[in-house]
Amino acid sequence: MTLFAVGCQTSVSAQTIKGVITSDVGTLPGANVLGVNFPNTAVSDFDGSFTVAASQAGQATIEISYIGFAKKVLNLDVKNGINDIGQVKLEANESSALNEVVIQGTLAPSQAKAYSIKKNSLGIMDVIASDAIGKLPDRNAAEAVQRMQGVAVARYHGEADQATVRGTPFAWTSTLFNGNRLPSSNVMGNRSSVLDVVPSEMIQYVQVSKAITPDIEGDAIGGSINFITRTAPAKRTLSMSAAGGYNNFSENGTYNASLVYGDRFFNDKLGIIVSGAIWSRQWGSDEFAATYNTGLADVAQKNSLNTVLFKRYMGERETKGINLGTEYKLTPGSKIFFRGMFNKFDDVRPVYESYIDYTSTRFQYNYRYSHYQTELYGGELGGEHHINEKIKLDWSYSNHKSEYFLDTPSTTDQKGLPIATFRQRITGGFNNLSSDGKRYWIFDSPNGVGGTVDHFETGLASATDVMSPDKLLLSQTVIAQLDNSERDQVGQINLKIDASEKIKIKFGSKFRHKDRVSTYGSNFVYLPGAAVGIPNSPALVPMADLETTNFPKGAPFFGNMNGNFDQFIVNPITKNQLFDMFGKPFQEANGFRNFTSATNATALYNGTEDVFATYAMAEIDATERLKVIGGLRNEYTDMQLNGTKATTENGQVVLSPSVVNNEYNALLPMLLLKYKLTEKSNLRAAYTRTFVRPNFGDMTPGSSTNTTTSPMTITQGNPDLRPTFSNNFDIMGEYYFDNVGIVSGGAFYKSISDVVFTDVSMQNINGTDYMVTQARNLNNATLVGFEAGINKRFDFLNGFWSGFGAEVNYTYINSKTEVPRLGTNTNPAANSVAIVDKTSLPNQSKHLFNTILFYERNGVMVRLAGNYRGASVENINQQLGSGFYIWSDSNFTIDASATVNISKKLKVFVELNNLSDAPVKMYMGDNKKRVTSQEWYGSRGQAGLRYEIF
Repeated sequence: MTLFAVGCQTSVSAQTIKGVITSDVGTLPGANVLGVNFPNTAVSDFDGSFTVAASQAGQATIEISYIGFAKKVLNLDVKNGINDIGQVKLEANESSALNEVVIQGTLAPSQAKAYSIKKNSLGIMDVIASDAIGKLPDRNAAEAVQRMQGVAVARYHGEADQATVRGTPFAWTSTLFNGNRLPSSNVMGNRSSVLDVVPSEMIQYVQVSKAITPDIEGDAIGGSINFITRTAPAKRTLSMSAAGGYNNFSENGTYNASLVYGDRFFNDKLGIIVSGAIWSRQWGSDEFAATYNTGLADVAQKNSLNTVLFKRYMGERETKGINLGTEYKLTPGSKIFFRGMFNKFDDVRPVYESYIDYTSTRFQYNYRYSHYQTELYGGELGGEHHINEKIKLDWSYSNHKSEYFLDTPSTTDQKGLPIATFRQRITGGFNNLSSDGKRYWIFDSPNGVGGTVDHFETGLASATDVMSPDKLLLSQTVIAQLDNSERDQVGQINLKIDASEKIKIKFGSKFRHKDRVSTYGSNFVYLPGAAVGIPNSPALVPMADLETTNFPKGAPFFGNMNGNFDQFIVNPITKNQLFDMFGKPFQEANGFRNFTSATNATALYNGTEDVFATYAMAEIDATERLKVIGGLRNEYTDMQLNGTKATTENGQVVLSPSVVNNEYNALLPMLLLKYKLTEKSNLRAAYTRTFVRPNFGDMTPGSSTNTTTSPMTITQGNPDLRPTFSNNFDIMGEYYFDNVGIVSGGAFYKSISDVVFTDVSMQNINGTDYMVTQARNLNNATLVGFEAGINKRFDFLNGFWSGFGAEVNYTYINSKTEVPRLGTNTNPAANSVAIVDKTSLPNQSKHLFNTILFYERNGVMVRLAGNYRGASVENINQQLGSGFYIWSDSNFTIDASATVNISKKLKVFVELNNLSDAPVKMYMGDNKKRVTSQEWYGSRGQAGLRYEIF
């Protein structure tokens, strides 16, 4: 007999109670529904809906409880079939103090929702709700999660764009939308999702799972971050916000606006919600960067400077998104839904680069005009069906695409990032070289000559050697291709069965087909004949002969560094002039020829990846206090990449098709325990096995060469990479305060195999130095840590002072892995010893810390937030060892926000970001003064109104 037939037979005598739990602050997710005169219980979903099975028809009593609200008891006359009792409204607790927190507080209702979801979750999880996100100055999805315990973000030109759990590498955290991992068009070719494309207004809840259950995607060594988009409300809602602001670096304005509308029609059968947001801003930053001569044979000279760079960005950004959610109740126990979204991030970024090349004794000036475009769009169709009181079925199909692309320049069919390079000889040399003729920072110099970054001096021996448009000669033009796209089609089905009063079984399957196309690393290179010695070629064109424009205004040029660097300010060529350089008339008139390498095609690839996942799990109430969740997940992956391979035969480069195939299976057992110490506290423990797939960009069959940088770079793939697996052990405890607060803490341990890292080394190839980057598998690694946090209102104080409170969380992480040094143990017969370097995992910070001091009383909310991420190793140099690893320095940012309720519906708010103007800094080796880059991007702020019309 089929399952559906069983459902039809048993549904006649079934007694199911359905409803939606609401309040003055909206629907309540995570509410507890207890059968008083029957043994079953339930927890409300994200939209506040619940379903609980009564033992028999007749009189039934249920009790509904929620953090911060008074319990409600309902006596019902239950009939056979589905009993839809509609909306059940809870009132704030009668305690006057708590009533003020819940009703008059500006953030407590949001925290009550988040804590209720966390309290009832099966895994180890933290949650944040949309109204909490909206009351902090966080404007995209990545910034929305940076305040959560154990979460770290990467900042790109002043804005968070990626997030990771427990300080692990970003690709080790699975980013989900409504439970499905979305495609990623990350320009670097890895699997980590770039989240700056999604406005924070699109998000209703964020779940950060640190110990997952078998029904969650298993490629999540660090954890998973699930962004849940808005769903149809229980009643009509319409709200809007508008704000204007200022960026003190670009010295220009910003604006932000959003609109949310939701309603129900046809006797509440049809629900709909539409939300839209736009954030437009002008921004800027200064970046000082340095490269070192790590490719020299003399060990003592590897820390000498190759180039230094003064780079200014001054651009415009716009993030916009729209989200649609609909659902239709076919029957009281069955509904179908559709979710659709479109998000776009436009990043217009003119870049002005002034190099001092100490190795070649010359200046270099690059101008590039980029309009990076990122799109994330698609939809999901699904259904939820109660077949009978014991069986629930849900299914969905989704189709989403992520694209990262450029459509410049307009003068050629070849699209990408256009770059013009000018060079100028330094005739007088330098007066701050060390005794060996190299330039060092003073602490690396053999005779104490060279200065520091903090007091940088160029060291030009002649006053006439300044960067000048008359002397800067056009030496190269390049179009760098950076396009990436992924499309994911996902189908899944899940079945949940209440096998008995104490055992619930769930199993399901998911199939994902991924299409990926990448051009990252492919460069079209054009050189003037005079630059390569072609006889009778036109003379090199000086910048002064081209159409130029004024250097952009903004904050003082490198005002955060000691010194005057105005000598590196050069009026750049115009955007149209840059585009014209790639047109046929300009190139023919000035003797430009196409010198694109024959191996350029090796950077291009496309491919597919099919993943078939199945799982089975059981939720067992072993005792009244102990819940056991156990199960098994299996994910089979079949990937194929199609590219081009280059070989040299008789001095000629020969291109041939190349295919990378990689098949592997991940069997993932999991066991989680949840023990209810009291009604207010839980103790959790978990063993989970998770994994991460190798990045596409790390496995490409070809390699790419970039000649616009100094030194020139080669990035090549490694088709033999293996997936990384981890055995994870967690223990966590949590206690919930009566006044909507929490204290939690615990420890975790991960045993990891086949870690993938990025190896960066200097290599001399055919007489030219290149910085070569390639991914490799490391030996095993371990990660151990603990975390603790508290959110407490000081309501034990009197009057005004009772509105104060604090939210603090800290995570300590210590990871270890071994990196075998290349080139050692070359002669085992001679008993040579292999050198092994010990290091932490890439991107892993030892210390993560968040603190929020807040005041909430009588409709006033003020928050001062600090976010700290400790230092982490970013690039490992397997050739030279730990003294040449690239590190990201610790970073501490301070943000602030305030909201005042003018009326019940109208609020005024102020948001301030990066008040500390903290730089993003990277350095090489064990000395933080050996800077490889440091960037300042200033502070920004905005003020506006939020109006809840109804």
